[in-house]
Amino acid sequence: MLTGADWWRKAVFYQVYPRSFYDSNGDGIGDLAGIIEKLDYLNDGTPGSLGIDAIWFSPFFKSPEYDFGYDVADYCEIDPRFGTLEDFDRLVAEAHRRGIRVILDLVVNHTSHEHPWFKESRSSRDNPKRDWYIWRDGVGPRRRPPNNWRNNFFGPAWTWDEITEQYYLHSFLPQQPDLNWFNPEVRRAIDQVIRFWLDRGADGFRLDVAHLYCKDEQLRSNPPFFRRDKVEQRMPFTDRTWMMNLFSLFSLPEFQVKKYNQHHPETHRVLKEFRKTLDEYPEKTSVGEILGEDPQVIASYYGSGNDELHMNFYFDLAHCRWKAGAFRRCVERWERLLPVEAWPAYTLSNHDIVRAISRLGGGKHGDERARLLAMLLLTLRGTPFIYYGEEIGMKEARLPRRLLQDPVGKKWYPFHRGRDGCRTPMQWSGGPGAGFTTGEPWLPVGPEVEKRNVAAQEKDPASLLNFYKKMTWLRKELPALLTGSYRSVTHGVPGDCYLFLRQSEEQKLLVALNFSPRRRKLALPPQFLPARLLISTDQSRPAKTLHQSPALGPHEGCLLQIAGVEG
Repeated sequence: MLTGADWWRKAVFYQVYPRSFYDSNGDGIGDLAGIIEKLDYLNDGTPGSLGIDAIWFSPFFKSPEYDFGYDVADYCEIDPRFGTLEDFDRLVAEAHRRGIRVILDLVVNHTSHEHPWFKESRSSRDNPKRDWYIWRDGVGPRRRPPNNWRNNFFGPAWTWDEITEQYYLHSFLPQQPDLNWFNPEVRRAIDQVIRFWLDRGADGFRLDVAHLYCKDEQLRSNPPFFRRDKVEQRMPFTDRTWMMNLFSLFSLPEFQVKKYNQHHPETHRVLKEFRKTLDEYPEKTSVGEILGEDPQVIASYYGSGNDELHMNFYFDLAHCRWKAGAFRRCVERWERLLPVEAWPAYTLSNHDIVRAISRLGGGKHGDERARLLAMLLLTLRGTPFIYYGEEIGMKEARLPRRLLQDPVGKKWYPFHRGRDGCRTPMQWSGGPGAGFTTGEPWLPVGPEVEKRNVAAQEKDPASLLNFYKKMTWLRKELPALLTGSYRSVTHGVPGDCYLFLRQSEEQKLLVALNFSPRRRKLALPPQFLPARLLISTDQSRPAKTLHQSPALGPHEGCLLQIAGVEG
């Protein structure tokens, strides 16, 4: 197991969506016992495994599952669908025995409407927990909502409660009422939740939508989307996928500038308190889900003197077009804006995003692109997060309306198919059920299961899975990849290639990525030669010493150990 206060800087993280990872009892839903059975796949201490150092688990707390666990009804209980607290304790013990850290999803912007706190809060206007949530009177004789805020699942952010005749705020579904983080009792209650899981062996938390914790106390209405401020560091339209351009152009789904219902200054004080609690426990970490168009604002959640989040996802990387320049500018922008000592966290996919291999296309070149992205993710400065199934090239499933489970897809199909397509069962083997379950899976298995499964790819030395394994284990051996500096190389580099240096005191590495479907000749400075080719995405290319600049094949990436660097 990686040790030390900064172990997370050297780790490879893996996101598990518990519903979809492995079903141990045949009910069609993944569970904690199933995850335990598959821990050796993630890391058994040998290069035959994926070499994962930490797992981030999407929520498995008690929940009515309106938003599949992101509506928590009891923060200190495991939902029976997934197991028990004893199963969790066993999961922690077995993971730690294999050197794997356990990271939980902390969903505390809101609770479920079935949480005891909210039931008390809505029971009467004078209940002691009334102020634990955000309640307001209607406006005018028609009792209109208090302001124009929209929820992130399309629709008003306010729901009328007939019992107490007031509106309550929900940034997502009406079944997910927002907590009032200005209430000190709420803060103390959540602090107790955090300590409960840390005392049980959890190694840290991913903070769900942390930028939403605190809202404008005056509840001012948001301005329309055409009045948004200019953001100098905003990702250029030319660098973004068409879907992200569409969302950005119209500020979807709200059609307004989210000025008053996110990024409130008080949120930073909340995160500082959270960090103080974490620092009381040795070797714990946090990673934030902070959304917004201004990367400078997102970077501010590291705090002053790195006293808020340990890591912060930079999602622009997951929304780049397939262009070398787009990825380079994205990384350079984030590196430029990060506070001193701040550590990046990158991911290409997650439970809310179309899977990268489908999003970035490539047709017959899709698998080649997937290898190139794997090399990029695992060689950048920062901590990489791999989404389950990404290592076998699982593709986005396009489900008919009758099979959709996600509330977003159910409501807005066919304009928005929701997030079910990236949450389909892990493909352990070919055939019905994909080795995920002996019963009927909660979602259909994804496409091309006969070749995109663990069993088939483990037998193929040239598979995407085996490339991921080689990269994760090689990464552990290279100090420059773990803690080294980052610097892009542009002089003499073809426009459709992306080259960058990773350098530590003892090692200098060059990462060369060809985003073109054509062969590209590099012109490396003489100081870089001779160079040792450590690994290529073309697994037929042997490791060897190069005395002249190499050529990169179509969509090929190479990792080279070099002799020196330019001044």
